[in-house]
Amino acid sequence: MNEQDRETTRPVTSSELLSVVASRELAGRRTVFAGIGLPTLAAELARLTVARDIEVVYESGVCGAHPSHLPETIADAVLITGAEAVVSMPTLFGSVLQGGHIDVGFLGAAQIDRWGSLNTSVIGDWDRPSVRLPGSGGAVEVMANAREVFVVMRRHTPRSFADALDFCTTPGPDRALEDGIRPLGVGVTRVVTELGVLAREGVGDELRLVAVHPGITVEQVRSATGWDLRTAASVTTTEPPTPAELRLLRDDVDPDRVYLR
Repeated sequence: MNEQDRETTRPVTSSELLSVVASRELAGRRTVFAGIGLPTLAAELARLTVARDIEVVYESGVCGAHPSHLPETIADAVLITGAEAVVSMPTLFGSVLQGGHIDVGFLGAAQIDRWGSLNTSVIGDWDRPSVRLPGSGGAVEVMANAREVFVVMRRHTPRSFADALDFCTTPGPDRALEDGIRPLGVGVTRVVTELGVLAREGVGDELRLVAVHPGITVEQVRSATGWDLRTAASVTTTEPPTPAELRLLRDDVDPDRVYLR
């Protein structure tokens, strides 16, 4: 067996599955505000497959990024080379985001609730947390101003899909409206996890299960969710990554395994 055949038959990892499924969700989208990590993997794979004209925007002010290899941080110089534009932070947040120019904000999170609010601050009590996390970054502005938001999460457990967040870092539109704030966008519409895909239409709608990954049952997903998870009328099964998608992801997008595990 040659090296290419071995790569094709190598088992699909959770990171690869998440990246491929998330990339497919970007079909038909034009501008994506991508977080570092799995959202970056998904956006770069989408550029090579389902969304060849996609324009990726990063929090550091880089618009239309064309990196030669994956950035390790939003400040990685590789993002600047070949980019369509590099703008100041006030311009990025005040004009690009608040101007309504982002189709999809693509984020990660440690916790999410049924309405699509996110926690990226602490797990446990605020004063004595069991885990302290990086915080919001630009996620609050992305949630409020992108037309819709996709979230990709490595873990699907009752703690990560929580009935009540340990801390609300990034309120979705439903929570914001309770405080009299009306966001421009509809908030989270897609969540890709290790078990399947959840979706919601917008304000007033809670996340529901729309697809499971091969070998996963609806009951497994419901048991791994911290609230009484609703399901779509017909829950589909996601198509597994194709050999072509895996080759692109492993050989072209992340050959150095910056984010693939």
